[in-house]
Amino acid sequence: MPNTSTTANDIDYRLAFDLAPIGLVLSRNRAIVDCNQRVCEMFGVSREQLIGQSFQLLYPSADEYERTGQRIAPILNAKGVYADDRVMKRVDGRFKGETFWCHVTGRALNRDAPHEAGIWTFEDLSARKPVKAELTAREREVAAHLMDGLTSKEIGKALGISHRTVEIYRVKLMRKYEASGAADLIQKLMRG
Repeated sequence: MPNTSTTANDIDYRLAFDLAPIGLVLSRNRAIVDCNQRVCEMFGVSREQLIGQSFQLLYPSADEYERTGQRIAPILNAKGVYADDRVMKRVDGRFKGETFWCHVTGRALNRDAPHEAGIWTFEDLSARKPVKAELTAREREVAAHLMDGLTSKEIGKALGISHRTVEIYRVKLMRKYEASGAADLIQKLMRG
């Protein structure tokens, strides 16, 4: 009977990367060095359209791209890993320009220079958490932290703004989602 066990030498890592069920991106200085097929499907583009491009292409605005980079650098520096839910933007295809919630996780290959090189995963959350209300970039950031269960003080610290400013954004979100309270707001944010 032949031995059918798979050894590390038998695994085609390139094929595994390309066909992974979650989006994978290799980065250098916040630019896309390589990506898999799932990322291309998620953002509606070909691999050739993404390679060499800045991650800014995938964000709803340049401001969100810059603020996210500033926010994640110290965390990657300290822990080597980072994860959050954020709103991203489809680049091309029939849903071009559409925003969607995405779970992003990253690992810096060099914690002392967190943006130098890394590997990132992208998971499209739109099926369970659609973006329905028109939100500003800051409202999206506050909403993402609220869904993570952070307090206004914790959100303020994470975003570099006062907790009172966070409260103003929370009130705006409650109006937009017609929420009766904090718990109702979080429930409505989760549903979109």
